[in-house]
Amino acid sequence: MGLIRTVGKTVAARLASTALARFVLRKAGTRALSLLPESALVPLRRDGLEPVAELDRISAGAPVTKLPIPFGVNVWLVTGYAENKQVLADTASFSNDYTHLGEIIGGQEHSPGGLGFADPPDHTRLRKLLTPEFTMRRLARLGPRIDAIVADCLDRMAASSDPVDLVEAFALPIPSLTICELLGVPYSDRDEFQRLAVARFDLFSGAGASIGAISESLVYLEGVVKAQRADPGDGLLGMIIREHGDDVDDKELAGLADGILTGGFETTASMLALGALILLRDPAASALVRDDDAATGPFVEELLRYLTVVQVAFPRFARRDLEVGGARIGAGDVVVCSLSAADRDNALVGGSPEFDPTRRPTQHLAFGHGAHRCIGAELARMELRAAYPALVRRFPNLRLATPESALRFRKTSIVYGVEEIPVTIG
Repeated sequence: MGLIRTVGKTVAARLASTALARFVLRKAGTRALSLLPESALVPLRRDGLEPVAELDRISAGAPVTKLPIPFGVNVWLVTGYAENKQVLADTASFSNDYTHLGEIIGGQEHSPGGLGFADPPDHTRLRKLLTPEFTMRRLARLGPRIDAIVADCLDRMAASSDPVDLVEAFALPIPSLTICELLGVPYSDRDEFQRLAVARFDLFSGAGASIGAISESLVYLEGVVKAQRADPGDGLLGMIIREHGDDVDDKELAGLADGILTGGFETTASMLALGALILLRDPAASALVRDDDAATGPFVEELLRYLTVVQVAFPRFARRDLEVGGARIGAGDVVVCSLSAADRDNALVGGSPEFDPTRRPTQHLAFGHGAHRCIGAELARMELRAAYPALVRRFPNLRLATPESALRFRKTSIVYGVEEIPVTIG
């Protein structure tokens, strides 16, 4: 509640100071995002796999710029690599508390919970519950299962008639089944997980759709947690219940599970789909991954940097007045970190942001940075390293069944992706 009395009140006061803001909050509600000018949506737009040229132009001008947002809210876009790291690492100056976003988009005060929407000390306590399960030693037990999941997907593709949709047959089931394995939830629910995860990230349908998807997911997962509480299984949920008991309640645990499903499913699915598209368009890269096991790791790291499918980090809310990249940010201002812009910064790539499968691995921000860096980063890497070589070795003649120009990419989404990739496998 401390932040609600400080930062939250500052934001609310600014909103209430204009008639337009009151109209947006009381009448438009969660449809407020649809009223934003096109220039404000630049961080969520792309031209195929590349960020739109306007984002490059903004980045070249200054590392921190003010977005043209109406409604009396100050929103800053951070595009510089160093400045992104500064904001993402500074939990003392910036809050992730979901309540602030709820106030801005129309009085939504219920937080979905989980790591992404929590500040220290709650974030610190919750992350400690998960950290043991995400060490390389603990994740190693999932390696054989991931290989089996990939192989099963490829078997199903081989048994299908052309064309095969790589998104549906390859990109979606691999992370879905892996996360189900990790958490210990029924595989039969994977279609529902996919629907809810995709819905929350597609802002083109409005923020209300995302919030509704979060609520549905939490209702289901609270039921899963209750079942695990009665009979703990071998997955992550059962492990936390056995080791921590009543120290973590059902709502908190459901929020953690929801965060893992969201962060571990949709992001990896998008990476698998878009990475496969690069392999289809670049025979040299495909041959490299197919023929050289040692090339897979650097290839995956460069894909993570180049694609940066999580285009922006969850908005931060300034707790105090401060300066970032020469910009004076006020207490209560909203700060949006463009991870895709940061991963193209000269400071990281030396003036060459194009995809280069032979590039030495960089300290990219595809998984974020600081206290909120994706806890499942190593699990995602395991899935990508297993899936890409298996795909090109099993189907050496894989090719697009439609012109790339006909593919449908997401228009306005925090997590960038493609709707379908029809291919022939013969």
